[in-house]
Amino acid sequence: MRPQYEPIYPLEHSSFKAFITVKGEFDYPFHYHPEFELIYILSSAGLRFVGNHFDNFFENDLVMLGADLPHCWKNSTQCNGTAFALVIQWNKDLLGADWMERKEFTGIKRLHNLSAKGIKFSLEISRQLRPLLISLINEPSSFQKIIKLVNILQQLSFSEDYNLICEETYSGNFNISDNDRLNKIYQHLQAHYKEKITLTDMASLVCMTEVSFCRFFSKLMKKSFFSFLNEYRINLACKMLIETDMQIGHICDQSGFGSVSFFYRQFKRFRNCSPLYYSNKFKNAGGYPIPKAPYE
Repeated sequence: MRPQYEPIYPLEHSSFKAFITVKGEFDYPFHYHPEFELIYILSSAGLRFVGNHFDNFFENDLVMLGADLPHCWKNSTQCNGTAFALVIQWNKDLLGADWMERKEFTGIKRLHNLSAKGIKFSLEISRQLRPLLISLINEPSSFQKIIKLVNILQQLSFSEDYNLICEETYSGNFNISDNDRLNKIYQHLQAHYKEKITLTDMASLVCMTEVSFCRFFSKLMKKSFFSFLNEYRINLACKMLIETDMQIGHICDQSGFGSVSFFYRQFKRFRNCSPLYYSNKFKNAGGYPIPKAPYE
């Protein structure tokens, strides 16, 4: 996907932006901006795209993104109801130039550095911080607002219960030709993931030889094309395991895997468990209830 630049305009009496977005669906394009961003999903589920990585998201998803890291959230078609997300955006000079170089902010500086790869915090951390995040949104005082933001960042910096989203620091500095090719590749996968997809077809799609295509894709996405394709299909399979009662064999077919044994091997590779274990673990955890009043 080709990331679009999104300008973020500051509020009149605040050094950062904090708001709740309320939509029928998350329809923002794949975009980037120089501001850091903290996103807490109050209500919705679907696929989260960050840099060269994508994964399922559900209620209570809490992610911190570094400057210029492309991202977007896309709702599941099976997820009915309004989508709520709490969003906080700030620039690196939040408290003045070089504020993170001071000893008091060593942990927050480390957090900002890690966010270049995207940080996905645990469910326990997100639920723990939920009241403070909502309190920040409802806080009328600009002074107290920024104190609460620094407090949130400090608490996040203490936590070791997180995963980095991208394996490597992501660079979105593509030229126009690269962006157009990636758009064609992604659109083709969306339309044909259930079908057999060959290297010859993909290379022809972007007018390249197979060798050139493999080099091009690996250089930009930091993974091979078929690794990307299998990961994409496994994410779709996970959604079906959670949102439907389809048999695993049928999910295997619907997500584009021609072989059940290969599907199981890829599921183990990307989820480190079996499809049945993944489904049961999610259902036993109670699914993803939609909050009745996500901003209270």
